[in-house]
Amino acid sequence: MSDTQSLIENRPPSVAHLFLERVERTPDAEAYRYPVPAASGTGPDAWRSLSWGEAARRVYAIAAGLVDLGVEPEERVALMAATRVEWILTDLAILCAGAANTTVYPQTNAPESAYIIADSGSRVLVAEDAGQLAKARECRAQLPELAHVVLIDAEGHEPDPADPEGWVLTLAELEARGAALLERQPDLVRERVEAITADRLATLIYTSGTTGRPKGVRLPHDNWSYMAKAIAATGLISGEDVQYLWLPLAHVFGKVLISGQIEVGHVTAVDGRVDKIIENLPIVQPTYMAAVPRIFEKVYNGVAAKARAGGAAKYRIFQWAAGVSREYAKASQESFRRTGRADVPFGLRSQHKIADALVFGKLREAFGGRLRACISGSAALSPEIGYFFSGAGVHILEGYGLTETSAASFVNPGGAYRTGTVGKPLSGTEVRIAEDGEVLVRGPGVMEGYHGLPERTAEVLESDGWLHTGDIGELSEDGYLRITDRKKDLIKTSGGKYVAPAEVEGQFKAICPYVSAIVVHGAARNFCTALIALDEAAILGWAGDNGLAGKSYAQVLAAPETVTLVDGYVTELNQGLQRWQTIKRFRILPRDLDVEHGDLTPSLKLKRPAVEREFGHLLDEMYTGAKES
Repeated sequence: MSDTQSLIENRPPSVAHLFLERVERTPDAEAYRYPVPAASGTGPDAWRSLSWGEAARRVYAIAAGLVDLGVEPEERVALMAATRVEWILTDLAILCAGAANTTVYPQTNAPESAYIIADSGSRVLVAEDAGQLAKARECRAQLPELAHVVLIDAEGHEPDPADPEGWVLTLAELEARGAALLERQPDLVRERVEAITADRLATLIYTSGTTGRPKGVRLPHDNWSYMAKAIAATGLISGEDVQYLWLPLAHVFGKVLISGQIEVGHVTAVDGRVDKIIENLPIVQPTYMAAVPRIFEKVYNGVAAKARAGGAAKYRIFQWAAGVSREYAKASQESFRRTGRADVPFGLRSQHKIADALVFGKLREAFGGRLRACISGSAALSPEIGYFFSGAGVHILEGYGLTETSAASFVNPGGAYRTGTVGKPLSGTEVRIAEDGEVLVRGPGVMEGYHGLPERTAEVLESDGWLHTGDIGELSEDGYLRITDRKKDLIKTSGGKYVAPAEVEGQFKAICPYVSAIVVHGAARNFCTALIALDEAAILGWAGDNGLAGKSYAQVLAAPETVTLVDGYVTELNQGLQRWQTIKRFRILPRDLDVEHGDLTPSLKLKRPAVEREFGHLLDEMYTGAKES
């Protein structure tokens, strides 16, 4: 048995065990950094640190506080907050108390939040602020089992006479109660951790889903312990790393990063404010971070728009550099695949050196200047955008997994990564491709099942442990997986031709620097159409240089000049597609797609049916009276 297999197979029962081990090994090492906004509300944030020992004191106090509230092993504690250091400390405290965390996105509305809290049977809710507390108050009648609400940030909180006595308390008060209990029972937390077994429930994550009511995915402690060991075994991260963590921790992709960090022991800078990413990167100077494709698409579009705004000559330089970047990445990856060395022809290497001085160096500095790699997941990244960043020295390692597989089932190996694939299975995870092309996964990361839904569980989880992912994919001879589309999203036109919309959408995103989102439609239709949303900052920058200066975003979207602009990119797209894949007609949407309107999940995945329902009149308009095929 290899050392890697031994580490994974002899893993401890839970991440709570790993946390205690980490604190004992490196109590004085830095664990977390977090921002503290300036008192005046203006000026840069200050950043503070917690060592592993300092983090443990808070974790143990919160864990003991939960025990003092009567929380028993495997009972659920809901956590409804944005990504912040208190989220991590509370999550670890829930685990160390032997309880199970129910994650809830802070953007979730009151009825949906109440459904998740009630369906999970959560006895305590840890809420970020008064706004989240208001949701629980609004739906209190539907939450008979909810005994307490703990407020992380009590600013603006007003007592409500209708609240039962002791129903609301602050996180500081909970920690104080826990600290007092630990004075009387100093071994309480350790005893709770030692009682945890691998098969006990650790987390309930409700899939935000692109359709239907969310399902609670039951992830026992062993899932997270396996993930911690398997991530460390990839060799992609080390104790010297600095991670920038901004992803929503209510999502499985964000949460799995906590497990890997505890095993390896590196520093994590935590700040979930998406609007602060560009500002934070030069301050944090991460060596790696995880993100979703939408972020890379926005960065790419922003760079392209900035170059265009600098004039025709500057934009031509950018276009040339982007082409060099892609060719360089493709050549080096192909060389590595064949020979194990990233050799690039001299001429291309010379061009790349010039492009690096003119464009790429500034791009890397914008990411903080120390970035070794980005991990991309949650949705497919356009290969052309991936190649651009690869050639520019921002290495994006795509991975793949589901909530039902504890996030990570596949990841690209460091120097041997291949753009357009999601890499190889983690050690201990098996994969096979079904006859219809569906990807099946089996291993220690696979869920126990859906909470209270045995029939739904049986639909996707076979008795021998194979999970049906719902994704269509292909395996290379040497084990790299390429995801081609969601099984349910494949379009079959009325002419009997299959179209993978994500593939077409990805190609368009690489061509058009102004697109924010695109939805290709054509199921049971005689040709394909598209709904296209444009990035506000990028298109307004273009508008200022093309006779539309001073126009509002809505006015620019409706302008004939904008339609002509987008039509040119659609024509370019179609030249590289099969006839049945081509976009015959399109409509520019009157606004961007976002979470608030229900177009995207909180993890920024496209909710295709929701978009098609809302803008169904535009789809009908494109097909009315159509004769094309």
